[in-house]
Amino acid sequence: MASFNKLKNVLVLAFDWILSGAGAADTCQVTVTQPRFQEADSSMHTMFLMCTFSASGCSSSPPEVLWFRFLTNKHEDLCTPGCTDHQKYKVHLSENNISLQINNLTVDDNAVYICGIAFSDSSSPHSKQAGDGTVLTKTGAEKQHSNGKFIFMIIASSLLFLYSTTVFTFFVVYKLKPNLLKKSGNEDQRTENCKISSGRKIFQAIAQELQKQRMI
Repeated sequence: MASFNKLKNVLVLAFDWILSGAGAADTCQVTVTQPRFQEADSSMHTMFLMCTFSASGCSSSPPEVLWFRFLTNKHEDLCTPGCTDHQKYKVHLSENNISLQINNLTVDDNAVYICGIAFSDSSSPHSKQAGDGTVLTKTGAEKQHSNGKFIFMIIASSLLFLYSTTVFTFFVVYKLKPNLLKKSGNEDQRTENCKISSGRKIFQAIAQELQKQRMI
């Protein structure tokens, strides 16, 4: 990160060298804002990197727009302001909004992209500023394949869990059903025995009553 900041400072100084010139707007001050991250999936072949700026005390003439990018151990000039590869890169400017169009996007385009704004008719040191950079990441097809495989594994695991739960439920029901039926049968048998015993007691009471009447 320290080396990146040093290179960024070198770029800001390079703006003064590229766009050096005298000017009257000494109070010109520019602020550049970039999103920290932008991601493209493997199906995207064109990418637009966004950049916005605000200017105070500057001339009404449009500023110079410059784009650089930092790779692992080097930096490349993309549009300063003319683009090095017109088929690959194109700059769009609309009021305070800027975008860098990148065509034929591949994983080799993964880098940190720096947007620079410079009012060439100003000698103010704040008239030439660069953004903090946007980290562009394009995911390869292998990552999408991995994500698809991961989703498939989740679905398969969920279905397997449902299947296992269903089988376990049926197993418990069929395992306990004979015991439940046996328990129910025992309760019915006890009820029947109670009815028979109660009938016998009633019959014995009637017989004893009849025997008493005969004796009288």
